[in-house]
Amino acid sequence: MHRLAAIPGGWTPATEGVIFVEQSPAPIVFLTAADTDVSAIAQARAFLPADFPAVRVVNLLQLQQQLSIDTYAESVLAQAQVILLRLLGGRSYWSYGLEVVRETVERSGATLIVLPGDNQPDLDLMSQSALPLAEVQQGWQYFLEGGVANLANALRWAAHQGVSPRFSYEAPQRIPAVGRYPFLTALDYATTPQVGILFYRAHYLAGNLAAIDALCQALCDRSLYPVPLFVTSLRDAEIQAEIVDYFKYQPESEIQVLINTTSFSVLQPLALQREAIAEAEPSQLWQLLNVPVLQVILSGGSLESWQQDWRGLSPRDVAMNVALPEVDGRIITRAISFKATQGWNPALETDVLGYQPLPDRIQFVADLAANWVKLRTKPTCDRKVALILANYPTRNGRIANGVGLDTPASCLEILKALRQEGYYLSDLPEDVDQLIQQLTTGITNDPETQGLNPIYQCLSHEHYSAWFQTLPKTVQSAIQTRWGQPESNFAIAGIQFGNVFIGIQPARGYDRDPALNYHAPDLEPTHDYLAFYEWLRSDFGADAIVHVGKHGNLEWLPGKSLALSEQCYPEIALGPLPHFYPFIVNDPGEGSQAKRRSQAVILDHLTPPMTRAELYGGLQKLESLIDEYYDAQTLDPKRLPAIRDRISQLIQQDHLSAEIQGLTPDQDPRQLDPDQLAALITNADRYLCELKESQIRDGLHIFGSCPQGRQLRDLIISIARHPTAGRQGLTRAIAQAYGLEFDPLTADLASLLTPNLQVQSHCCRTVGEAVEQLEAIAADAIDQLLQGQAITTVTDSIELQAELDWIEQSLLPNLRQTDQEMTALLRGLAGHYIPAGPSGAPTRGRPEVLPTGRNFYAVDIRSLPTESAWDVGRKAADRLIEAYTQEQGEYPQTLALSLWGTATMRTGGDDLAEAMALIGVQPVWEGSSRRVIDFEILPLSLLQRPRVDVTLRISGFFRDAFPNLIDLFDQAIAAVADSDEPEDWNPIAAKVRQETKSWQQQGLTLEQAQRRSRYRVFGSKPGAYGAGLQGLIESQNWDSADDLGRAYLNWSSYAYSGQGIGQPEPEAFTQRLQQLQIVLQNQDNREHDLLDSDDYYQFQGGLAAATALIQGQQPQLYFGDHSCMDNPRVRSLQQEIARVYRSRVINPKWIEGAMRHGYKGAFEMAATLDFLFAYDATTAIVPDYMYQGVAETYLLDPKIQAFIQTHNPLALRDMADRLLKAHQRDLWQQVSPALLDQLRSLSLEAEADIEGRLGSIPDNKLR
Repeated sequence: MHRLAAIPGGWTPATEGVIFVEQSPAPIVFLTAADTDVSAIAQARAFLPADFPAVRVVNLLQLQQQLSIDTYAESVLAQAQVILLRLLGGRSYWSYGLEVVRETVERSGATLIVLPGDNQPDLDLMSQSALPLAEVQQGWQYFLEGGVANLANALRWAAHQGVSPRFSYEAPQRIPAVGRYPFLTALDYATTPQVGILFYRAHYLAGNLAAIDALCQALCDRSLYPVPLFVTSLRDAEIQAEIVDYFKYQPESEIQVLINTTSFSVLQPLALQREAIAEAEPSQLWQLLNVPVLQVILSGGSLESWQQDWRGLSPRDVAMNVALPEVDGRIITRAISFKATQGWNPALETDVLGYQPLPDRIQFVADLAANWVKLRTKPTCDRKVALILANYPTRNGRIANGVGLDTPASCLEILKALRQEGYYLSDLPEDVDQLIQQLTTGITNDPETQGLNPIYQCLSHEHYSAWFQTLPKTVQSAIQTRWGQPESNFAIAGIQFGNVFIGIQPARGYDRDPALNYHAPDLEPTHDYLAFYEWLRSDFGADAIVHVGKHGNLEWLPGKSLALSEQCYPEIALGPLPHFYPFIVNDPGEGSQAKRRSQAVILDHLTPPMTRAELYGGLQKLESLIDEYYDAQTLDPKRLPAIRDRISQLIQQDHLSAEIQGLTPDQDPRQLDPDQLAALITNADRYLCELKESQIRDGLHIFGSCPQGRQLRDLIISIARHPTAGRQGLTRAIAQAYGLEFDPLTADLASLLTPNLQVQSHCCRTVGEAVEQLEAIAADAIDQLLQGQAITTVTDSIELQAELDWIEQSLLPNLRQTDQEMTALLRGLAGHYIPAGPSGAPTRGRPEVLPTGRNFYAVDIRSLPTESAWDVGRKAADRLIEAYTQEQGEYPQTLALSLWGTATMRTGGDDLAEAMALIGVQPVWEGSSRRVIDFEILPLSLLQRPRVDVTLRISGFFRDAFPNLIDLFDQAIAAVADSDEPEDWNPIAAKVRQETKSWQQQGLTLEQAQRRSRYRVFGSKPGAYGAGLQGLIESQNWDSADDLGRAYLNWSSYAYSGQGIGQPEPEAFTQRLQQLQIVLQNQDNREHDLLDSDDYYQFQGGLAAATALIQGQQPQLYFGDHSCMDNPRVRSLQQEIARVYRSRVINPKWIEGAMRHGYKGAFEMAATLDFLFAYDATTAIVPDYMYQGVAETYLLDPKIQAFIQTHNPLALRDMADRLLKAHQRDLWQQVSPALLDQLRSLSLEAEADIEGRLGSIPDNKLR
């Protein structure tokens, strides 16, 4: 019903502007997406008789816009007698065009022949033809076999079918699907390492071999023996077997590395859908070859467009040559060739294109292949490996960033594993504390160590200068303009343990001049930064680099999004080295950035153990009082006033008034009437239940180690709790087994159960109490399972038994394979292939991401937003509008939402789906592929509410990865703006009309004014990343939130429209914020929270500060919780921060987990305080009691203070200083002088301890 009432949007993915193909009509018209078809047809034309009908050929990439298709159909197709259409990827790739062609032939009577564009039969596509299926099958065979002779006969066959039977033809000639390309070389394969090359047979048959020849020659120049093989496709099992035989079992072609230039994945198209990919049977091709597979890109674009475009590749190229190959675990390298016109073919009236190799890109790939060969063939004891630790902020208390990872402990485990594997290592530290001591007693990024601590290694000024002169002149000029000329040797931070170096990644440079945070989003790396990596390559002689943990800063340096050039800083810094990256499995976006911009092999690792927050301290006391209150209502009503007074006292004492719904901070519960008091008790009970059931981290992950004991049990429950395909979820199954009629994942926890329910031996008054018992039953069951006992704690239930069987037979074995993480790293460093695997949040319905230790991949961007994401986004939009209208008494008109690439990959596009739902459009998915091919405008009669004007602030990675989604939303905004609807029901159209007039009055043309008024997607400068606040907060180079707002504006004022093209539009961005009512930030899982990362305060806090700067008042700040897909929630930002503060920040359970991790545990505490402070600096919504609570819990508790002092005294000082700065900046106002004195004393004591350690020489002898 909705589909019938909705209005098509007319969006065409992956198109850039309208192209009109100017051709004269001809009897035969051939439409194809393959330039090799065009080239072969051009050659075949010479083998046709003189009286053969005229032929026209057009590349489908020129017919993407509806206007282009309609015009071509009218001018050329309408007069054709035969239309031969060859579609790659099924009808969804050209659905509108196919519809137009069918309508055209219905009118003209022409013969339509529709063929698949690859070697996979597509009966749906072929059935669109006018010929019998057997005839169409023969036509397809001509193209399957390929070559000039076959395509000449294909044209004869087509003419016979649709022009005249007098044209004769021969049957398709068989051409081998796999063959060796005879590249001549003087090298001896018996004594030279061999490198395989795979390329399409179509290039071989068309003579389109310049790029392959250049690649072969570059390998020969490096004494590598090229083994080039042409193939029709990699999806055919027989072809895969031939490839394995060629590359593995033939003596003249036993390869060490494989360079692959073919597109797509070896998986079948339907298996690539997000819901099916985890269940797809993986191909054994890559495992059998067991060599690194370098994905080389033969770009479908021109050299000129690549040189000028910061994106590097078109969305089509990204999908075909990057995203889908990543599903196979291929290592993304560079684009080595680009399409160039070989000449105009007057007979076909089209350009004939070929691939033009780019020498410096060929050289880079050849160097990378040579380095992989070197890594693979070098004896283990001689291999040199660099382990690099991120360090931001650049303080010694914050070395070894790694989200969810105990990075120092993981480093130590890696060192032990390398030694056991046979690497030469010397004088390993005994424990993490000694490792950190050795790192911090040498030179580091911390300014405090400059001139005090010893320098163990350096790069000479002379060496660096000579290397610097080899860089492109434009790069030299940019760096020298920014940073001047270096004048001395370069100190290299880190320590060497034999052939393994542990280094501290250099700072980006914002610490040199804090003012750069305001205006330099694309800051060039410093000389010190480049010198660090040059030292790794030259002086240390690293064979491979391992960046340990999410994430460093190398992959975020300025440059193209992917398909990098020699002027892109990630390439300049890292060079063509093998690169490995242990990375948390739930962050596919930022991991993909490393894969695509620094040729990284991801080794995904498990998330930290998760657990229920439970209650503690005053919260636990309040729960007991509420239970006592309910009991007294029936047993002893006289006690109610006394209990009420104790509840009131506890609420005020623990500062809970503002957090409990229905109670304002200045209200005294003792003054409430009976109905108000009953509502308060219910709301307090609900809040406590929600806090208790909140998911928090219980410690950190150590690379290669499976959690044990309670941590393993709770993690299993956290994963099994959520339903997946074919499973209802563990606690739902338990509830069903006990005959409970509520959903434990979505029910209101404060709802009364009437009559009270008995769950096992417990009488449950509310849903929350029953859920607690379900969780206890689950815990008992998993405990018994882990102990190898028969499960006796639950009733008989087929559904529940199925859940327990799945846990025992699938989930638990996968978790116990976590040691594969370390095994995979060792295999990678030995030059072996690392299998690919899906990515996502395991506790949000993605258990298929286990076991970890794989080279994770992301999603097919063409399928977003997925249907499941649309379901979540639509619900979330409804909840947000409901929350706002309840609070404000009117519908919202304007909203801004931050859109992150990694969340989009993780969820399939929840956030974009919510934005689309808010403006009143929905995606249109195509047939079996379920790719998004259009959108529909939902009429107001279906929405039953006004549309919301949504502005998106996209992250840099979203901009890079999803240009198609930018275009989709941009076109949706334009379509809604053109809708003829009442102004109060369509604020988008109203504001576009108003602002167009206003911009015209200010001197813009009508076209410029319309374009500016429709911008709704903004982000950072092309090639730059971030929101600009982290460095400012750290440097303290700001006076007020207005300064932070200005920095955010400077970093965010690039408008992005069709296909992700960005240009500076500060006036347009300011206009959007001028009218903003809501700033929304979403979070899709509970494996982290908003005080775990600087991204949340930078994006939501920065947007709030910028809006307040422009408006003079703060907008409404909301936080969306999409962790339960069946029940997305929305809260105010104040409520969300309070929940995180109660459930994690001061929770003894979380602190106990952090304290199991020594230095990194104290690091996590300090980071939490930093992010709380930064959120307050940008939004001014953190109440004083939270600072007080952090001070008392982290710094003044004797046990915790002693822990931090022992393992990370720098974190102790930094936290004390941060709290003092919060007071100095009037963020923490109501604080006693005595407490401030305690903090000052603590800071001074820690400072003295730190100074005593500076410059001390560690025990082992370092260079």
